Amino acid sequence: MAKQKPSPKGQKSAPRSASLAGLRSQIDRLDREIVRLANQRAQLAAEIGKLKDANGQPAYAPGREEEVILRAIEASRGPLPPECIRSIFRELISGSRALETKLRVAYLGPPYSYTHLAAHQRFGDGVELVAVGTIPAVFEEVNRGHAQFGLVPLENSTDGRIADTLDMFARLPARICGEVQLRIHHNLLARCSRGEVSEVYSKPQALSQCRNWISKHLPNVRTVEVASTTTAAQLAQEKVGAAAIASSQAAQHYGLDVLVPNIEDQPDNLTRFAVIGDASAERTGRDKTSLMFEIAHRPGSLADAMGVFKRYGLNLTWIESFPIARPEGGYLFFVECEGHESEARVAKALSLLERKTLRFEVLGSYPRSEPVG
Repeated sequence: MAKQKPSPKGQKSAPRSASLAGLRSQIDRLDREIVRLANQRAQLAAEIGKLKDANGQPAYAPGREEEVILRAIEASRGPLPPECIRSIFRELISGSRALETKLRVAYLGPPYSYTHLAAHQRFGDGVELVAVGTIPAVFEEVNRGHAQFGLVPLENSTDGRIADTLDMFARLPARICGEVQLRIHHNLLARCSRGEVSEVYSKPQALSQCRNWISKHLPNVRTVEVASTTTAAQLAQEKVGAAAIASSQAAQHYGLDVLVPNIEDQPDNLTRFAVIGDASAERTGRDKTSLMFEIAHRPGSLADAMGVFKRYGLNLTWIESFPIARPEGGYLFFVECEGHESEARVAKALSLLERKTLRFEVLGSYPRSEPVG
């Protein structure tokens, strides 16, 4: 019997090639099964959509969608990481929802801004995302019925409240029906080397959130404020010696190199975004309720108002004061507590609080979310 010749250096042996072919065959078979099951799932989702439409229920149910994603993540035993499982099921849900209706979602643009990333995290690719130029324009799109939902920044863990958003809640009727907590990772992007950078462009908030890093690593570089991180990326693409502070997705879109990733001064930098619409979300058992109120300008009135939450054992998760633009002054207070407005204990607390205020509005109840991104 002739001896088998050894394989030339660098080439794989026949048994290993056969094993590789076998593994690929298994993957192909699993892929076909995944596609079959995904379409079967979509058909069931379409049937649910018909039932919801017949009963006058909305197509978008943020609590249910988040519940499905969390259950999938909990069921996974790896090796895929949770964010991968989240992305897969987000698109499954988004595509299935699109079979029921094509949602139109307005957001503070332009594309590849952090609000755009948050909108994609919440709604997936199965919606029409509409970029508008200002936060008031997002509220206007929803208020006029041009979009079913809007997405606006609410607060940042480094810079605090977003004043334009709070101002619009005071001006136009809108309900918060969901939230997105997005981890904000700022990156130094450019087409040149770090040593050739002479200007850094970004929006004021991003520059503020990276000011210590810039001072330490680029002390002689001029910083320039622009309208958005996307505009900054466009300028970095066009100008010699220009860099941008923006997302890694913006780098991919505009053909920029990530010179230094994650240059934010606070590693746990989060921005919370509100999903606005015309109704609260359904109760899930893990909800929050946001409200806005004005109280009389007299000693003890704020303490009386806040005492309502202690009386009914409601934990507060957000408190903001916002000056009212009028000659006599005054403040609006934005408060968020655990629980859904339909719960008896929460409803009683809100009823009592309303009697203690000059102006009172429930901004909405919605499920708690986990940080993503």
